[in-house]
Amino acid sequence: MSHLSYKTISANAETADKQWVVIDAKGQNLGRFSSVVAYVLRGKHKPNFTPHADCGDNVIIINCEQVEMSGSKMQEKEYIWHTGYPGGQRVRNAEEMMKRQPHKVLEKAIKGMLPKNKLGSQLFRNLYVYVGGEHPHSAQQPTVLDINTVK
Repeated sequence: MSHLSYKTISANAETADKQWVVIDAKGQNLGRFSSVVAYVLRGKHKPNFTPHADCGDNVIIINCEQVEMSGSKMQEKEYIWHTGYPGGQRVRNAEEMMKRQPHKVLEKAIKGMLPKNKLGSQLFRNLYVYVGGEHPHSAQQPTVLDINTVK
Protein backbone atom coordinates (compact mmCIF):
# COMPACT_ATOMS: atom_id res chain seq x y z
CA MET A 1 0.00 0.00 0.00
CA SER A 2 1.05 3.51 -0.67
CA HIS A 3 2.01 5.77 2.19
CA LEU A 4 -0.50 8.29 0.82
CA SER A 5 -3.46 6.09 1.73
CA TYR A 6 -2.82 6.45 5.46
CA LYS A 7 -3.72 10.10 5.83
CA THR A 8 -5.51 11.16 8.97
CA ILE A 9 -8.98 12.47 8.25
CA SER A 10 -9.89 15.61 10.16
CA ALA A 11 -13.55 16.58 10.50
CA ASN A 12 -14.74 20.10 9.82
CA ALA A 13 -18.11 21.85 9.56
CA GLU A 14 -18.84 20.37 6.13
CA THR A 15 -17.76 16.78 6.80
CA ALA A 16 -19.12 16.44 10.34
CA ASP A 17 -22.07 14.04 10.57
CA LYS A 18 -24.25 16.08 12.92
CA GLN A 19 -27.47 14.45 14.07
CA TRP A 20 -30.35 15.42 16.38
CA VAL A 21 -30.85 13.31 19.51
CA VAL A 22 -33.40 13.42 22.33
CA ILE A 23 -32.29 12.48 25.85
CA ASP A 24 -34.71 12.02 28.75
CA ALA A 25 -33.39 13.38 32.07
CA LYS A 26 -36.07 11.70 34.20
CA GLY A 27 -34.53 10.12 37.31
CA GLN A 28 -30.93 10.79 36.22
CA ASN A 29 -28.16 11.99 38.53
CA LEU A 30 -27.24 15.61 37.62
CA GLY A 31 -23.46 15.27 37.39
CA ARG A 32 -23.28 11.92 35.63
CA PHE A 33 -26.03 12.91 33.22
CA SER A 34 -24.36 16.24 32.44
CA SER A 35 -21.00 14.61 31.71
CA VAL A 36 -22.57 12.22 29.18
CA VAL A 37 -24.45 15.09 27.49
CA ALA A 38 -21.23 17.16 27.28
CA TYR A 39 -19.50 14.11 25.79
CA VAL A 40 -22.18 13.84 23.07
CA LEU A 41 -22.21 17.61 22.43
CA ARG A 42 -18.46 17.54 21.93
CA GLY A 43 -18.66 14.56 19.56
CA LYS A 44 -16.26 12.33 21.45
CA HIS A 45 -18.50 9.30 20.89
CA LYS A 46 -17.89 9.47 17.12
CA PRO A 47 -14.97 7.85 15.29
CA ASN A 48 -14.20 11.08 13.38
CA PHE A 49 -13.81 13.23 16.53
CA THR A 50 -11.64 16.28 15.95
CA PRO A 51 -10.67 18.35 19.02
CA HIS A 52 -10.74 21.75 17.27
CA ALA A 53 -14.03 21.32 15.36
CA ASP A 54 -17.72 21.15 16.19
CA CYS A 55 -18.46 17.56 15.18
CA GLY A 56 -20.91 16.73 17.99
CA ASP A 57 -24.64 16.20 17.84
CA ASN A 58 -27.51 18.60 18.53
CA VAL A 59 -28.97 17.48 21.86
CA ILE A 60 -32.55 17.97 23.05
CA ILE A 61 -33.13 17.29 26.75
CA ILE A 62 -36.67 16.70 28.01
CA ASN A 63 -38.01 16.37 31.58
CA CYS A 64 -35.20 18.51 33.01
CA GLU A 65 -37.22 19.22 36.16
CA GLN A 66 -37.00 15.52 37.14
CA VAL A 67 -33.21 15.36 37.38
CA GLU A 68 -31.95 14.27 40.81
CA MET A 69 -29.11 15.24 43.14
CA SER A 70 -27.60 12.95 45.73
CA GLY A 71 -27.23 13.72 49.41
CA SER A 72 -28.21 17.18 50.64
CA LYS A 73 -27.12 19.03 47.49
CA MET A 74 -30.64 20.35 46.88
CA GLN A 75 -30.38 22.45 50.06
CA GLU A 76 -26.61 23.12 50.15
CA LYS A 77 -25.59 23.66 46.50
CA GLU A 78 -25.60 27.38 45.70
CA TYR A 79 -25.86 29.24 42.41
CA ILE A 80 -24.24 32.68 42.61
CA TRP A 81 -24.48 35.52 40.07
CA HIS A 82 -24.12 39.29 40.01
CA THR A 83 -26.63 41.74 38.56
CA GLY A 84 -23.98 44.31 37.65
CA TYR A 85 -25.17 46.85 40.21
CA PRO A 86 -23.39 47.66 43.51
CA GLY A 87 -24.40 45.09 46.10
CA GLY A 88 -26.02 43.03 43.38
CA GLN A 89 -24.65 39.59 44.24
CA ARG A 90 -27.48 37.06 44.37
CA VAL A 91 -27.51 33.53 45.75
CA ARG A 92 -30.06 30.76 45.24
CA ASN A 93 -29.83 27.16 46.34
CA ALA A 94 -30.56 24.26 44.01
CA GLU A 95 -34.04 23.65 45.44
CA GLU A 96 -35.15 27.21 44.64
CA MET A 97 -33.56 27.03 41.17
CA MET A 98 -35.44 23.81 40.42
CA LYS A 99 -38.72 25.52 41.34
CA ARG A 100 -38.09 28.74 39.36
CA GLN A 101 -35.84 27.76 36.42
CA PRO A 102 -35.18 24.00 36.29
CA HIS A 103 -33.56 24.24 32.85
CA LYS A 104 -30.84 26.57 34.19
CA VAL A 105 -29.58 23.89 36.61
CA LEU A 106 -28.84 21.46 33.78
CA GLU A 107 -27.53 24.15 31.42
CA LYS A 108 -25.07 25.44 34.01
CA ALA A 109 -23.80 21.93 34.82
CA ILE A 110 -23.30 21.05 31.14
CA LYS A 111 -21.73 24.39 30.22
CA GLY A 112 -19.14 23.92 32.97
CA MET A 113 -18.05 20.66 31.32
CA LEU A 114 -17.46 22.18 27.87
CA PRO A 115 -14.27 23.96 26.75
CA LYS A 116 -13.87 27.55 27.95
CA ASN A 117 -13.29 29.12 24.51
CA LYS A 118 -15.12 29.95 21.27
CA LEU A 119 -15.60 26.27 20.50
CA GLY A 120 -17.31 25.76 23.86
CA SER A 121 -19.69 28.64 23.11
CA GLN A 122 -20.53 27.14 19.73
CA LEU A 123 -21.09 23.68 21.24
CA PHE A 124 -23.39 25.12 23.90
CA ARG A 125 -25.63 26.53 21.15
CA ASN A 126 -26.34 22.92 20.09
CA LEU A 127 -28.07 22.21 23.44
CA TYR A 128 -31.84 22.57 23.91
CA VAL A 129 -33.31 21.96 27.39
CA TYR A 130 -37.07 21.73 27.99
CA VAL A 131 -39.32 21.31 31.01
CA GLY A 132 -41.76 18.47 30.44
CA GLY A 133 -41.82 15.76 27.82
CA GLU A 134 -42.58 17.91 24.76
CA HIS A 135 -40.18 19.76 22.47
CA PRO A 136 -40.69 21.84 19.29
CA HIS A 137 -37.99 20.08 17.23
CA SER A 138 -40.06 17.31 15.65
CA ALA A 139 -39.23 18.63 12.15
CA GLN A 140 -35.58 17.64 12.67
CA GLN A 141 -36.67 14.00 13.27
CA PRO A 142 -34.48 13.45 16.34
CA THR A 143 -33.57 9.94 17.48
CA VAL A 144 -33.90 8.85 21.09
CA LEU A 145 -30.52 8.28 22.73
CA ASP A 146 -30.11 6.02 25.75
CA ILE A 147 -27.29 7.56 27.79
CA ASN A 148 -26.33 4.16 29.20
CA THR A 149 -25.16 3.08 25.73
CA VAL A 150 -22.85 6.08 25.16
CA LYS A 151 -19.25 5.35 26.10
